[in-house]
Amino acid sequence: MSATALTRRPGFGRLAAARAPLHLISLAVVALVVAAALLAPWLAPYDPNQVDLGAALAGPSADHLLGVDAAGRDTLARLLLGARTSLLGPLGVVAFSSLAGIAVGVVAGWRGGWLDSVLSRSTELVFAFPGMLLAVLIVAVSGEGLLAPVIALAVAYLPYVSRLTRSLVLAERERPYVAAHRVQGHSALQICLRHVVPNIAPVVLAQSAVNFGYALMDLAGLSFLGLGVPALTPDWGRMVFDGQTAIQHGYPLSAILPCLAIVLTVVAFNVVGERWADQVARRDPR
Repeated sequence: MSATALTRRPGFGRLAAARAPLHLISLAVVALVVAAALLAPWLAPYDPNQVDLGAALAGPSADHLLGVDAAGRDTLARLLLGARTSLLGPLGVVAFSSLAGIAVGVVAGWRGGWLDSVLSRSTELVFAFPGMLLAVLIVAVSGEGLLAPVIALAVAYLPYVSRLTRSLVLAERERPYVAAHRVQGHSALQICLRHVVPNIAPVVLAQSAVNFGYALMDLAGLSFLGLGVPALTPDWGRMVFDGQTAIQHGYPLSAILPCLAIVLTVVAFNVVGERWADQVARRDPR
């Protein structure tokens, strides 16, 4: 019996085949949301802040395909323009936390010793402080805006990336190619930048895709609480907050649609990230 037959779990092929359509659907959702965000100014039928009080709480019609919210603003226009803000914030969180987390993780994993202990204990302190609470505190001090919650959540997400990077670097530095480059006289910085970081990048990027979905959900939660973007800025979380009035009057569509957009986007990014991680693990089981 081959080694493949011994290690392959029963039904694994069927499970992978069943997950493939979900992965493709998730990729389509991600592509659709990104395209909507990029093309929003041309796709939106109205200015997202244009008010028509005479049509307030109107249902879907030829003039307003997804209806109108309680303030008389077109729901489709705000949903399209809101995609920009809803994706830009998580992108900032993931970019900062990934870059800083990789730097911290590489230094800790490569150098080891007391420096590793100091960096590891520091990230554990960040773990002990909830990211949402940190964001609320920073926003309370700095006021409304996207920058403050993005910075706060980026700090909160940094330990996840740094710990993953550290574990990968610990395994990577024991590989034969690292010893070969050391013998050839390459410095630690050269080895890390040219070889170690590119080798671990696929795994870290897969985790970043999952983090993107969670960051989107966290930022939407802050906007729902009125602690994110300003009131007039189109944002999915803010739309859910504004839609509470419509729900009380029996018109839930303006709140349900942004909720669905948030849920579908978060799930899609999680599926894509986990699928990516599975593919990387199968190519390089270490």
